[in-house]
Amino acid sequence: MQPDHQQTEDKRKELGRSDEPVEDELVEEFENTVMEGADRLNRTWRALIITGLFGGIDVGLGIMAMLAVKDATGSDLLAGMAFGIGLFALRLAHSELFTEDFLVPINAVVAKHGTWLQLCRLWAVTLLANLAGGWLFMWVVAAAFPRFEQLLVETSLGYLEGGLTLETAALAVLAGSTITLSTRMSQGTTNDVVTAIISLISGLLVVGLGMLHGALNSIVIFGAMHQGAAIPYTDWFVWFLWVIPLNMAGGLVIITMPRLVRTLELIRKERARQDEKIAAQGLQS
Repeated sequence: MQPDHQQTEDKRKELGRSDEPVEDELVEEFENTVMEGADRLNRTWRALIITGLFGGIDVGLGIMAMLAVKDATGSDLLAGMAFGIGLFALRLAHSELFTEDFLVPINAVVAKHGTWLQLCRLWAVTLLANLAGGWLFMWVVAAAFPRFEQLLVETSLGYLEGGLTLETAALAVLAGSTITLSTRMSQGTTNDVVTAIISLISGLLVVGLGMLHGALNSIVIFGAMHQGAAIPYTDWFVWFLWVIPLNMAGGLVIITMPRLVRTLELIRKERARQDEKIAAQGLQS
């Protein structure tokens, strides 16, 4: 009589394309995320900085669309959907927003295709480059559209005035989890139309519902500063210091950790393969 685990593997082969203990779609997604994550982790400094800069610019494009729609309609939900244009641009241009790095590269690190030091470098450079790219792009937007001054100031003060409360903390956690979840959903499709829909929904939720996202909201605040708003950089920085960790908690705890647990068997197998490869290279040398 066959052992239970052998029967399970045989059943998987019969029902799916592989004998892995998870769905075939998850196997394919895991392999794709590990490959993409390893690519992100091993980028050169130049590629990393430029990718992050364009991430900030793409977000600025979405903010420009958001301002135009909010100015014309007064609707937060429609403005949020318009911001989805920026998220769609991020996908098509292969640039990066800070919170998109919470799932894909971590898969690569735990599968031994990268190191935690590389992950910290990716996070730090992407976040700083997002802010720099957004700051520069919003200077141009502020100069081109002075009529958005009041809207930018009102929106920015809405982000900053609440301070750290249970409500604002929850909004920051939800922003991190929502963007990370939209990244995971985008990994599951190669259809640009589906990707566009995911981006619009994400914009609707994050911007339309007034969630707090450290990088995204900071770029809006920079636009208000460029318009002459009396917002000191110290006030922004204090706000930024508590929003970013909560964004990370939302993306890492709510989305990334359960995904890692779900694919634990795949992670173990990939780690074992990498250990064998390293051992073989050591023998050859």
